Amino acid sequence: MHYLEHLNRDPQLAAAIQNQEPVVLKERSNFCLRLCASIMSQQLSTKVAEVLFRRFLELFGGNEPSPQQIAATPHEVLRGIGLSNAKANYVLNVAAFFQEHSLADDRLRSMDNEELIGLLTQIKGVGRWTVEMLLMFTLGREDVFAPDDYGIQMAMKQIYKLDDSNKKAFRQQMVAIAEVWKPYRTYACLHLWRYKDK
Repeated sequence: MHYLEHLNRDPQLAAAIQNQEPVVLKERSNFCLRLCASIMSQQLSTKVAEVLFRRFLELFGGNEPSPQQIAATPHEVLRGIGLSNAKANYVLNVAAFFQEHSLADDRLRSMDNEELIGLLTQIKGVGRWTVEMLLMFTLGREDVFAPDDYGIQMAMKQIYKLDDSNKKAFRQQMVAIAEVWKPYRTYACLHLWRYKDK
């Protein structure tokens, strides 16, 4: 596994992830739906997020809905499956944005990471972290680092004995450490999440 050789150049990371299985990145389709799923899962455990997403798909007979179908879903229906008022609004915002801009998966796939972040964070309710998750888990991009992710912060604090009392300095330290992992920062993040969950 080529990326592991590269990540092993960081001795602290190598020691932390040495017993983990290699990870594989997958590309998926229906970016609008994936972005909605990412919004639904914010601040929730994986289990709760999965239940919510399943209920959401059940609204469409268990099939993956198009942006048009999502946009046509009444707000109160989304509230009815357990989404907060804000999240229901954000999901509808995403679907409306995809419709208005005719955003097809192919077009988004052809954009680089920062272009995509710039485009999609225009949507109210979509922040940088949400798009980073899309880049990792839907586009399968290999070199994405998410310093604002709580799980990654926790893992790096433990592995590198970082002090997070000064948030700005802590973030800068994280980004500096991750420089060594380029161009495989996504893989490093996946291993850090596993490390935190073990």
